Amino acid sequence: MKSYSTLIKGARLVVERCFAVKEGDSVLIIADEDHEREAKAIAGVAVSYGAYPVVADVSHHVSQCLASMAVPMEPSKTLAAAMKASDVIIITTNLEWANRFAHVDPVAESVALGVKIGSIEEGMADWDLTYDDIDLIVGRAEKLIAAMEGAEWCHVTTPAGTDVMVCIKDRPALKVVPIKGAGEMMGPVPLWGEVAYAAVEDKTEGVIIVDGIMLGVGEPRSLKEPMRWEIHDGRCTDISGGVAADLLREVVAGSDENANVIAEYAIGTSHKSPTGSPSEKGLMGTVHFALGDNSHCYPGGCSHSRLHLDGSIRDVTIEVDGRLVMKDGALVI
Repeated sequence: MKSYSTLIKGARLVVERCFAVKEGDSVLIIADEDHEREAKAIAGVAVSYGAYPVVADVSHHVSQCLASMAVPMEPSKTLAAAMKASDVIIITTNLEWANRFAHVDPVAESVALGVKIGSIEEGMADWDLTYDDIDLIVGRAEKLIAAMEGAEWCHVTTPAGTDVMVCIKDRPALKVVPIKGAGEMMGPVPLWGEVAYAAVEDKTEGVIIVDGIMLGVGEPRSLKEPMRWEIHDGRCTDISGGVAADLLREVVAGSDENANVIAEYAIGTSHKSPTGSPSEKGLMGTVHFALGDNSHCYPGGCSHSRLHLDGSIRDVTIEVDGRLVMKDGALVI
């Protein structure tokens, strides 16, 4: 078990750099029992800055949601009200739960009210991260956004067999980086970086081979066997590839009419996100696609669904309207 003294350095990075907590801020810390010590460390640092932290325990909800995809992700009315009354919301829970929680109404409502919100990645006591690393992650995201300004089509391929066209016409970029500003979308900190888009819902076409991580299938690490998604007219019409694929197919089939929509297309920008964890979705050289909802978080998104399930692909090559921007996982712009 990590001591509080080993957690303080990471907690200070979160409070000071990622959220810029200031005197008088109302800070809501949402935690589960596995992250109680991290929550207390964050709260202690927040107090040292003159803020007013409150810790909310959501352990039971986390356990229920991870056990069954049928359990609604929406929080209690009490927690929802606390979120909207806060200046800063810091979530230190199981990261898969936090990633799915990002797509509930109270998060969108809190963001609209100007709250700073983000989730904390694993390893707070062991992060090998500097302020320069954070600046590099942010800089790559901004570079990608500039290169893709006004783009219509992205062609994504990988050595594993992904070959897919994604339309992002008139869909603004969403920058999800370690520095959290007021009213910006919830995302993980401090290792993560990505540039995300709401894919035009009826345009994605091709094949996606998910060979990294996949949410919603009970596998917290890399998939044991890659899964294949067949995409036609923006929807995933077939999922194949082992036990995880069978489970995902059942989850999607048992949800709502938009659960199979290719909702999100996002490019990782971080050299610090660890491979084989939920944080992989922010790793440089990966792209992740999500099935289901893009209406809560992504500018222009029109797909409303109870699900938002991400799968990552590795060593990507990306062409944007015929211009090469990434080759085998490395930026070429």
